[in-house]
Amino acid sequence: MNPIKYEFSNIRQAAMGITVLGLVLVGIGGTIYKVISPEGWVTQAFGRSLSAGVAALGSLLMIVGLAWFSRSAPSTHNRFPELLVYTFAAAGLLYLAKLWMKGSF
Repeated sequence: MNPIKYEFSNIRQAAMGITVLGLVLVGIGGTIYKVISPEGWVTQAFGRSLSAGVAALGSLLMIVGLAWFSRSAPSTHNRFPELLVYTFAAAGLLYLAKLWMKGSF
């Protein structure tokens, strides 16, 4: 294999990995923002009387739940973590598109 072609392949793979990582981070951050923001999903679901402490507790539970789901069993290959990563990448892409088009989430 041509060494230059091999290097471009590695660079392309690294760029795709960095892109997916960035989209996942934006997806997770945007989702947490949408959950705990003053006009977020928790407030819409339970009304404005919900205290900030309960919203913070809910976001903490979500983070703990995501950490629990993202663990992988060493003996079997589970597709759920991959699905979770690509779902957050898609959410990040959606949040970036909304930010670019509207100027806000």
